[in-house]
Amino acid sequence: MHYDIVIVGGGAGGLELAAKLGRKLGRKRGTEKVLLIDRTVFHIWKPTLHEVAAGTLDTHQEGLSYPILARRNHFSFTLGEMSGLDPAARRLTLAAMRGEDGRELAPERSVTFTWCVLALGGGANLFGTPGAERAYLLENTGDAIRFHNHLLAAFTRASFAPERSLAVAIVGGGATGVELSAELIEAHNELDQGLAKDQRFRLDITIVEAADRILGQLPEKISAQATVALERKGVTVKTGARVVEVAEGRVATSLGDIPADIIVWAAGVKAADSNTGLGLETNRLNQIVVNARLETSADGIWALGDCAAAPWKDGRTVPARAQAAHQQADYLARVLGARLAERRYEAPFQYRDFGSLVSLGESRGVGSLMGGLGGPNFFIEGLVAKWLYMSLHLNHHRAILGSIKTVVLALARLLQERVSGRLKLH
Repeated sequence: MHYDIVIVGGGAGGLELAAKLGRKLGRKRGTEKVLLIDRTVFHIWKPTLHEVAAGTLDTHQEGLSYPILARRNHFSFTLGEMSGLDPAARRLTLAAMRGEDGRELAPERSVTFTWCVLALGGGANLFGTPGAERAYLLENTGDAIRFHNHLLAAFTRASFAPERSLAVAIVGGGATGVELSAELIEAHNELDQGLAKDQRFRLDITIVEAADRILGQLPEKISAQATVALERKGVTVKTGARVVEVAEGRVATSLGDIPADIIVWAAGVKAADSNTGLGLETNRLNQIVVNARLETSADGIWALGDCAAAPWKDGRTVPARAQAAHQQADYLARVLGARLAERRYEAPFQYRDFGSLVSLGESRGVGSLMGGLGGPNFFIEGLVAKWLYMSLHLNHHRAILGSIKTVVLALARLLQERVSGRLKLH
């Protein structure tokens, strides 16, 4: 089959781009011209995976079906995983799909295109650490769900174990590690308050960070505020601790061993190794190298989001953040809209850093707004920061659902939490 525009990857950037193009083209033309490909059938905003893992976000309520989104936003969707790309022929191959029993559900397929956008996302960088494969990753919804199921079983064991404790080690003090630790504390507090007294247990969380502070890519003030907030919640923050091995029941670091019943790896970002076999220029992190217009080394192919190394300033590339993917989707919607109208949009992509926000639990957050009130960095914390953090999630939903449906979804989530609580034990 052939489409004018094929978008591979239904993350924040890829989905928003498909929705913008589909709505712009209209009901009939959009479904004929725009195809979104993803290896799963429902979408969860990646920055909320730590909530899925902790059980404070219900995937059944928050998960959005790609086919339904395609129908409402006037693009086409197909389930599949790209296994090959021929840039010269402008053709990509989707691998055969198989069920849990190994039987083939769908054969290998080919899709041709006039233009293609790669939004393949990224994953964790294990840095060649021995035993790191033992740790849980939070790269996608499936990872988060698997971790949550294991966490529930661990909670049950801990509540009946003689020592009445559960130790969790999180490798990496970036936003994912920090937010996961805070969300796990929230989940444990909600569960523990409802258990019988003889079944309550202690949750010991340790963040292991090789650098001299957590949240190293953010201003030092945010790092200091987050450290204090986490320590007040009972989280142990170990900085300057380089992980040398992940073993059964422990994390070996340059500062000594850390006992752990559960180990999560949230350190570093690296694109998939398969990116190097696509016939496109890549860097040492397997990211696809793009120019100032997000064009890859092959004509008619663009890349956005975590899988792309886009030039920014001072020799740096655009950071792997949701706000970057959102801005790149807006930009490519203009570029490809012009191509469909047989025009060219030549202006380069310009990334604007609006600041960073970190969630530290249900009613707390810290962050900075770039170029906002109070000078170049306006620092915020507490409930205001948390509300602004939540608004980012709602803004993503607004881009793909519209304002009215987003309001309804937000109210439904709020009412559900009021009735059944935040923690999902299923």
